[in-house]
Amino acid sequence: MNREQTNRADVRSPDTALRAVIFDLDGVLVDSFGVMREAFEIAYKEVVGAGEPPFAEYSQHLGRYFPDIMKIMNLPLEMEEPFVRESYRLAHRVRMFDGVPEMLDALHRRGLRFAVATGKSGPRARSLLDTLGVLSLFDHVIGSDEVAHSKPAPDIVLRALELLEVDAADAVMIGDAVSDLASARAAGVTAIAALWGESDPAPLLEAEPHAALKSPEELLTWCLDAAR
Repeated sequence: MNREQTNRADVRSPDTALRAVIFDLDGVLVDSFGVMREAFEIAYKEVVGAGEPPFAEYSQHLGRYFPDIMKIMNLPLEMEEPFVRESYRLAHRVRMFDGVPEMLDALHRRGLRFAVATGKSGPRARSLLDTLGVLSLFDHVIGSDEVAHSKPAPDIVLRALELLEVDAADAVMIGDAVSDLASARAAGVTAIAALWGESDPAPLLEAEPHAALKSPEELLTWCLDAAR
């Protein structure tokens, strides 16, 4: 088995069947990178003004809550309002990744429970999933504004476990950012890296996830095996 498939022992006991899957949203379930870039660039030009919007740097912090990224980048928190406004305006252009609807349907039929734990605010995440017609598939959708500390802290994953009523050993977290993996690991949950989005795979592999998968189809196979 090569490094892109798995690179460390699974924290889940082989005697424990998988019961729940916690998903990051952007870059895992939905392809929102283009919309995110446009919203960021508009917000930057409105609030900061001249200069090239530093989206490449922003994208290195995905998974975190937008205000936290602004603090890290020393950018005005006032950028949040136009960024959120444009994200809502452009939401109709966001699509689920190929294979995600089929993966969710198969895991749902297998009886697994789902939560979304996202860097977005809760209302924005639920609105997007509702627009895509899949909100009802998820037992819970938790935004970074709904926990005390956003990723990479464990709070959002711990909250998902609490709402799903499962132990850490019975769940996995799938994310496309190092902060997702760190949050999962800090909560004692198996951390899986999603490599099918726009994220640079190198930092994800360097973070040594419990598995690194190239497609929603690979994730489906992994989860079905773990649920036996």
